[in-house]
Amino acid sequence: MIDIAAELGEWCADGRPFALATVVGVQGSAPRPPGTCVAVDVAGQVLGSLSGGCIEGAVYELALEVLKTGRPQRASFGYSDSDAFAVGLTCGGTIDILVRPVVDETSRDAIRYVLDALAEGRPVALVTVVDGPAGTLGTARALTASASAGDPPVHRDADRASRALLARGSHGTHRYAADGGCDPASGEVEATRREPYIESFTAAYASPPRLLVYGAIDFAAAVAGIGRFLGYHVTVCDAREVFTTRERFPDADEVVVDWPHRHLRSLADTGALDERTVVCVLTHDAKFDLPLLDLALRLPLGYVGAMGSRRTHTQRLEALRATDLMEDQLARLHSPIGLDIGANTPEETAVSIAADIIAARTMAPCRPLRTTDGPIHRPAGARRAPEPSRHR
Repeated sequence: MIDIAAELGEWCADGRPFALATVVGVQGSAPRPPGTCVAVDVAGQVLGSLSGGCIEGAVYELALEVLKTGRPQRASFGYSDSDAFAVGLTCGGTIDILVRPVVDETSRDAIRYVLDALAEGRPVALVTVVDGPAGTLGTARALTASASAGDPPVHRDADRASRALLARGSHGTHRYAADGGCDPASGEVEATRREPYIESFTAAYASPPRLLVYGAIDFAAAVAGIGRFLGYHVTVCDAREVFTTRERFPDADEVVVDWPHRHLRSLADTGALDERTVVCVLTHDAKFDLPLLDLALRLPLGYVGAMGSRRTHTQRLEALRATDLMEDQLARLHSPIGLDIGANTPEETAVSIAADIIAARTMAPCRPLRTTDGPIHRPAGARRAPEPSRHR
């Protein structure tokens, strides 16, 4: 929903009736993850994409039918070897789609709540019934850490289970037995799975991860641009005021004049960092680099990388060992930063760095797809075993 938030907000403000199609389940290789949305209004205008093209027409027709009948529908799309003209996913997986009408104030309340939270940068989740007794399909409830809007809870444990997913920033499905509760950690019903039951899908939209770029150089401007493109909240920080200006870094969300290690410490002290946070050290100056890396490698961050030659990297490691950093902490340092793709310009280097950040998160082997087998698209959070000598 993040991809279409601005336009969808205008539709809600206008009171425009529309159908919302959401990916609520994925099996195998699929082009878009759970939580991806497409909206279709009564005039046939479309926002977003679910598959990159292979099932868009079928979902579009289903959305128009839902708008006509006012009844939500759930459908599955997969690949059929037996019928080359069948609607399905060419990538070989299966996705489950729920299409529901958003045509009155009650159905719009939850959507508005989600859109408002996204605009304010607050983590929010949308809980939608995807299976259950008659009349429950498609009912939706929006949740933040402490409040909610939309339809009543689908089950007495629904809000608790969904907020647990929201805290982890992950999507998930829960099934609730009428005579039992649900374990919010596993999603399993506490009692036996006897009918009737209600199944809900929680799409969690966490606040954007942070990309902290230290060093106000030309490479930093390119990294800030690609970081914003990837959905990060980008901060550029340097202690040199003359170089650290908004004009030089228009793609950054924040431009901060401060000593890098002091800035990072302030974020850590306020709880603004998490395991998704990325730190890129581009300063090329030991008096900035060393205290910053000494701190960053002690924090539970998602990625810490530093620009420099192999000789500089060796000297850095020697200096950092003198600060009593452990070898496992030093091993987390991506230096020289980036993947070896032959990059030379700041823009090419930014692509190299972005690819390394993604690979570190997914633990992908970083080989051309033509030399690999298995699914091309992997579920969010899925990892492959790392291979040696990825970028050093």
